[in-house]
Amino acid sequence: MRILIAEDNEVSRRLLELYLIRWGYEVVTAIDGIEALHILGSENSPSIAILDWMMPGKDGLEVCRTIRQTQKLSPAYIILLTARNGKADIVQGLEAGADDYISKPFDREELLARVRVGVRLIELQRKLAERVDELSHALQQVKQLQGLLPICSYCKRVRDDNNYWQQVEKYISQHSEAQFSHCVCPDCFENVVRPELNKFAPQKEAGK
Repeated sequence: MRILIAEDNEVSRRLLELYLIRWGYEVVTAIDGIEALHILGSENSPSIAILDWMMPGKDGLEVCRTIRQTQKLSPAYIILLTARNGKADIVQGLEAGADDYISKPFDREELLARVRVGVRLIELQRKLAERVDELSHALQQVKQLQGLLPICSYCKRVRDDNNYWQQVEKYISQHSEAQFSHCVCPDCFENVVRPELNKFAPQKEAGK
């Protein structure tokens, strides 16, 4: 899990970095809001961002608003780091797009707890996205069975998209989760199976 630390104060930035690395996280750092936005807008952007409220260039609130307005497919979980701990300030930060906040000077155990909350939510989002992809793929497979299906009038084989002819059960098995178990219907038993059985049945002698 990659975490961005955006903090212009070198002492606070290095202390945060030290703790997060010790806890097993990969850390990326920025010294102002503009650099933070550049990192968060990159292809392999960190999943969690710890943003200082007061930064040069763009402050933490501006970074939050910009990130939320970009409508990224996988937005970062944002923790706002601030010395402002009044209710009005907290509300302002959350309305700007922050998911959580930590008051300065931060407590190490509180930092770890809040980061772990972010990690859990990010993992839940990933699992949900994977489930959506699975359902979308399944829906596409079902849709493939809709429409016209070329089938031979004699042997009942089906022509696939590559112009190959194959048995109906094989075609459906490849395009759905359906499984087949073979049996004989009553009509086929009377018209096909029984005549074959009669061929091997002992013939009655004439007059008996």
